[in-house]
Amino acid sequence: MNDAPRVMPRGVQLLHDPLRNKGTAFTEAERDALGLRGLLPPHVLTQDEQVVRVLQNLRKLSDPLEKFVALNALHDRNEALFFRVVCDNIDEIQPLIYTPTVGLACERFGHIFQRPRGMFIGINDRGRIAAILRNWPLSAGIIVVTDGERILGLGDQGANGMGIPVGKLSLYTACAGVDPAICLPVMLDMGTNNETLLNDPYYVGLRRHRVTGPAYDELIEEFITAAHEVFPNVIIQFEDFASHNASRLLEKYRNRICMFNDDIQGTAAVVLAGILSALRIKRSKLADEQFLFLGAGGAATGIANLIVAALVASGMSETDARKRCWLVDSKGLVVKSRTGLPLQKLPYAHDHAPVGDFLSAVKILRPTGIIGVSAAGGAFTPEVLRAMADCNARPIVFALSNPTSKAECTAEQAYSGTDGRALFAGGSPFAPVQVGGKTLVPRQGNNSYIFPGIGLGAIACGATRIVDEMFLAAAHTLAAQVTPTDLEQGSLYPSLIHTREASTKIAVAVAEVAYQRGFAAKPQPADVLEYVREQMYDPHYPGYA
Repeated sequence: MNDAPRVMPRGVQLLHDPLRNKGTAFTEAERDALGLRGLLPPHVLTQDEQVVRVLQNLRKLSDPLEKFVALNALHDRNEALFFRVVCDNIDEIQPLIYTPTVGLACERFGHIFQRPRGMFIGINDRGRIAAILRNWPLSAGIIVVTDGERILGLGDQGANGMGIPVGKLSLYTACAGVDPAICLPVMLDMGTNNETLLNDPYYVGLRRHRVTGPAYDELIEEFITAAHEVFPNVIIQFEDFASHNASRLLEKYRNRICMFNDDIQGTAAVVLAGILSALRIKRSKLADEQFLFLGAGGAATGIANLIVAALVASGMSETDARKRCWLVDSKGLVVKSRTGLPLQKLPYAHDHAPVGDFLSAVKILRPTGIIGVSAAGGAFTPEVLRAMADCNARPIVFALSNPTSKAECTAEQAYSGTDGRALFAGGSPFAPVQVGGKTLVPRQGNNSYIFPGIGLGAIACGATRIVDEMFLAAAHTLAAQVTPTDLEQGSLYPSLIHTREASTKIAVAVAEVAYQRGFAAKPQPADVLEYVREQMYDPHYPGYA
């Protein structure tokens, strides 16, 4: 890996460099200076004109997966144009490059594969990971890594899960201006237990069942060590690891390196932000609420932990705060009398008689909010929604599993099942819904509101650790961006078109926590907001003077 500034390529080499390539937008002067004369059609098309052409061609396609492939191809040849299209049309494009379309793209990854992006490191690469990482030609500032075992709500997708790190890093750039040149997606291929993939002739990963136990942990340890040897100041985001690994790896590395787990911590922050918005509509306090989770994995306990942190920050004892959160897993309500509970569930195993199903738990506990992180499509049944409406004037209903097929309910089901009174957020995008002559506009509780700003802030201040206070600050900062107009139409999050500005403010909040806690390697500037904005990548061409 070479830390020296990149030498400007010329000629065909420049046209094959997606970070530098401008395609037909190279000016006459640039074509002469960079050896491009004759290698391009003679007419100069500005980036503005290229954007129009891309969108025209994209909108002619009816299949979301075809649109994903077309955008992926654009990403591979002209990154500035790709990010310009994404940034200027975020409402339209984000669902195509990330949820929900990315789930289908992962399932079909080997069939639509065109060009490798990022790095694939397998269990067969033990002992040489540092050497492999040195094959990366740039200096990585942020890595998103997955082992592909729990891709969205789809389960084990093996090496096909590479679509997630690629998509996440695209959103780092589009939503927070993180320079794509420092973004590195990594797939740790531990094998797969998905027999469909193992029998697929186009599967791109190792044809073996998953490695577990010490061999798995040794590869993770070698990767972490090698990544910091090759890229000393890199930030590592763990993504879509199965629950049995996600929580323990977070606890193992969070105080050792600058890392976080987006499924646990990022999800928690975006959900807490949505809850804070809902409380503005209800005119209530967090201390007045009680939440029942469907699902008890890392995402559920991560959300619960951040809710507890927010309650403690408001003056409540930790013991009382934990009693505001209840979990339902595949065996029913998590209670103290149950044996064999994993450590992450124990703080939320309360004294209560066993309850076998979610509907019964709703009727008995009468929560003010239900939060679905179960990947159980349709689990918020009409009966569940009616029970919530019967005991709440404005029930909070968050159906967060994705892709859409895994959602606990749709926005329309949530509204119709509660007489239009639900305060709803989904893990996938849903169209506006007409209820009683009023248009309700549900917004997606997408982690892209949170993790890009976390990364940008950490990069800007040179964070040495990413701590829980940063996610709490991010949640409050995001909630503050929701306008009265948003709330009036039932939107608990700002419009995606404001994501970049929200990410900037989140980055400032994250950096300020780092400065206060002594976790910033860079000196604090006089104007943190202006400093953060100066770090942000702009896909509009700066020119090559």
